[in-house]
Amino acid sequence: MIHDYEQKLLQLIDDNIDSATDDELFAGGYLRGHISLAAADCEQQDIDDIIVMQKKIKQSLQNAKSELSPNDWQLVQQYSDKLMA
Repeated sequence: MIHDYEQKLLQLIDDNIDSATDDELFAGGYLRGHISLAAADCEQQDIDDIIVMQKKIKQSLQNAKSELSPNDWQLVQQYSDKLMA
């Protein structure tokens, strides 16, 4: 289930490549790693709850907040909210 959800999120990012803005392309590219890491962490811990995976993605983004400018972090947050809605 976690693997399927990971693939769904990554596919949503890929499906939007042709119509995405530069900001969305940046946010999607940045999110891919966080999504895959959260999925791997869930699978390693035998977690099969999508809500837990979403929380792990959000926490990972929060932990990496200092890597991005405030504007870029906001873009990534908004894009992740849109993907996981």
